[in-house]
Amino acid sequence: MRVAAIQTTAGDDRDANLAAAGALVDEAASAGADLVVLPEYFSVAGTPEVLRDWAEPLDGPTSAWASAAAARHRIHLVAGSFPERVGRSDGRLANTSCLMGPDGATLAVYRKIHLFDVALEGVAFRESDTIAPGESAVVVPLAGNPHDDAEPAVLGLTLCYDVRFPELYRVLALAGATVVTVPAAFTAATGPAHWELLLRARAVEEQVFVVGAGQVGELPAGMPRCHGHSMIVDPWGTVLAERTDPSPGVVLADLDSGYLADVRARLPVLANRQPRAYVCCHGNDRGITN
Repeated sequence: MRVAAIQTTAGDDRDANLAAAGALVDEAASAGADLVVLPEYFSVAGTPEVLRDWAEPLDGPTSAWASAAAARHRIHLVAGSFPERVGRSDGRLANTSCLMGPDGATLAVYRKIHLFDVALEGVAFRESDTIAPGESAVVVPLAGNPHDDAEPAVLGLTLCYDVRFPELYRVLALAGATVVTVPAAFTAATGPAHWELLLRARAVEEQVFVVGAGQVGELPAGMPRCHGHSMIVDPWGTVLAERTDPSPGVVLADLDSGYLADVRARLPVLANRQPRAYVCCHGNDRGITN
C-alpha cells in the first residue's frame, strides 16, 4: 500500500486552505497513493475565535470536500482535523478527524482525546478552553486496494498531542491496528527534540507503521509556529520518508504488510505482554514491589 503524508501551512480562510490541500491530494494520488493523510486543522487555523467562527457540523463543508476528493481519486483519505460544532452546552467544539473511503463514504470519525494544555517558551496554550476531549479510540479496517494483494491494513486514528500518550497507541495495536495516522500541528518549540523521537517510539513499541502529517511554518495568530517534518515510519523505527523542506508538500512511502508481520514474528512484543502485572500504582495498591 502506498501512503502519502501531506504537509501544509493553513491560514484562517477555509476556501483557500482546501484549494491548497486539494492540489497536494491531487499530487499524491497521481503518484499512486492509496491512503492520503492531511494535517491537523488543515481546513482552518487560528485563534479560538477563528475556530469558533469556522466551526461546522460533521457533515459540513470540510467533510463534503474530503468525501469528494476521496471519491474522485478512489483513495482512502484521512481528513486531518477540523473544528466540529457538536452542540455542547458549554459551547466547546471537537477537534475532529474523518476517514473517507474510495466511494466518498465516511468510514470513521475520531475526536481528539488528549488536549494541548501547556506552557512553552512563556506562551500558554489551552486547547481545552475551546475543544472538548473525545472519549473513544478508533480503529477501522481498510478494504483491499487495487494495487496490492497483501493483507488489508487496519488503521488507528490519532491527533498531534496524542502521540505523547503511549497507552492510546497500545490500545490501538491491541485492537488490531497496523497503521496509525498522526495529523499534527506540532510546535517548532518541541518538534526538533520530540517529533521524530515520538513517532519512531510509537512505531517500535506497537510494531505499526506511523504516518505523521504536519503543519509547517508560521500559522495565524493563536497557533504556534509548526515544525513540519512530515514523515512515515516503519515498525522497526526506520524513517521511510520525510519532508525536511520547511514548506508544503507530499511525502510518499510504500508500506509492506509482510514486513510488519515478519517484525512481529521475530520480536513478539505484543504476544509477550504480561497484563496481570500492570496494575496502576495508587498508594498501597498491589502491583509494585519496593
